[in-house]
Amino acid sequence: MSIFFLDSSALMKRYLQEIGSGWVSRLIDPATGYFVVVAEITRVEVAAALAARHRAGAITRNERDNLVNLVLRHFDLEYRIVAIEPTVTSQAVALTQRRRLRGYDAVQLAAALTANEPLTAAGLAALTFVAADDDLVAAARAEGLPAENPNQHP
Repeated sequence: MSIFFLDSSALMKRYLQEIGSGWVSRLIDPATGYFVVVAEITRVEVAAALAARHRAGAITRNERDNLVNLVLRHFDLEYRIVAIEPTVTSQAVALTQRRRLRGYDAVQLAAALTANEPLTAAGLAALTFVAADDDLVAAARAEGLPAENPNQHP
């Protein structure tokens, strides 16, 4: 059983064609049997990124609306969601002091570490953290998680 935690930058590749989109699509394909875990805030970050793409003229309003609806449906049906509770934000604060991270990147990594705890406690393999951000991938690795950048898988 493989479990992947996708941050917003990685998950966006499912909804817009970018470098690494094919690799992310293969991870998320139900036929693989992989589990996909995301932080609760990822729903907002992806919706905001889609809105920004629309404002920049990269996608139409109709495309934006259809993609946001698809994201919301996937959150309801496909992803395992890590709630952003005080323990996650406390861990995120600590991560900002140990690693070179922006605020929400620290929250993403803290959510992944929280999701990983029961796996390692049960003797299972750690989840793989996926982000299209080299600093965030380096921080995840430094915190003991296997990590991948989809941009390295064109």
